Amino acid sequence: MSVIKSARPWMVILLLNVVYLGAVLARAGGDWMTFVTVGDCYSSCTGFTGSCPAGTENGYDGQYAFYIARDPGGAAPCQDVPAYRYQRILLPMLGWALSFGNEAFIPLAFILVNLVALVGSTALLERLLTALKVSRWHALVYGGFVGVFMSVRLSTTEPLAYGLVILAIWLGMQGRGWLEALAYLAAGLAKEMAFLFVGAAVLYHLARREWGQAARLALVTGVPFALWQLFLKAWLGEFGIGSGGAGNSPFEIIPFMGLIRTWTEGSFAAFLVIAGYTIPSVVLPALWGLWQSGRDILRGSAHRYSFFLLANAAVMLTVPFSTYREPLGIIRFLVGLVLSVLLFGALRFPRGRVLMTTWVWLALNVYLLADFSAS
Repeated sequence: MSVIKSARPWMVILLLNVVYLGAVLARAGGDWMTFVTVGDCYSSCTGFTGSCPAGTENGYDGQYAFYIARDPGGAAPCQDVPAYRYQRILLPMLGWALSFGNEAFIPLAFILVNLVALVGSTALLERLLTALKVSRWHALVYGGFVGVFMSVRLSTTEPLAYGLVILAIWLGMQGRGWLEALAYLAAGLAKEMAFLFVGAAVLYHLARREWGQAARLALVTGVPFALWQLFLKAWLGEFGIGSGGAGNSPFEIIPFMGLIRTWTEGSFAAFLVIAGYTIPSVVLPALWGLWQSGRDILRGSAHRYSFFLLANAAVMLTVPFSTYREPLGIIRFLVGLVLSVLLFGALRFPRGRVLMTTWVWLALNVYLLADFSAS
């Protein structure tokens, strides 16, 4: 009984992820490379010429971080879109450092980094929630959400990037402005989508006329990232910022046009399937977030969580068609909104139904079964 009372959400996430990783590894016959999902085509390093067609047979996103970690200066030919992949430099560099450049240990290094990031950020999220006097167990919605939970196994950047975002939020709430800015910078170098939180935080400080805090955050995060983009342009011939890797489509201007294109450029049957899980998990939460955060900000008493929700809800209007047509793509894109709704819901509706409704997102974890059956 005492064990149950002392249990915490981060412990549950750690246990479940270790079990899941162990099952995937056993299914792969103990081959650690299953955690980076390498495709035959890109493994030959001919991807830079565009000779590798899109498709599951050509691996998944974790392989690009693996190639960079294996050869930081010479991995461009092993990428689908080199500048886009290289802008997410933090995870590959941590993998390279922790593996001491030993190719065989890189998948283990990725697992260690992402698992620590996920478990640690879930623990910090518990603190943020309890500070708002809501149950710490709502942190399971984030820690157990397939967009970050499964990304540990896939060696993609979401657990590290959003883990650093949560660290930055926690540091900001503690008044540690310089460390907050550095954590946000690290998050952005893990995955550029983290800069949505940076922009929202800057707007929050500007709304409160906290000019110094806004300038510090903007300069500490913006200048290094801009310099990195300029370096990528000089080296690889293009900037990293974009809507995705090979086979991507641009961000949309008309709200939710990416979803509609699954019908107009796909089929009505495909649209029905995709809409069946994206309307309740993406469209409705985004519209609710825009309404609630916009109203909060217009009232003049907005919290930083209001700006986080506004930024992450607004970007969902522009999601590309190529992201919608890949189930895991839209799920990974959704992580920022899940985190923002949790924090805002705890702030403004601590005794309401909002936090309980967020648990519906865990229904998307059915994708874990599909992944395991295919691994």
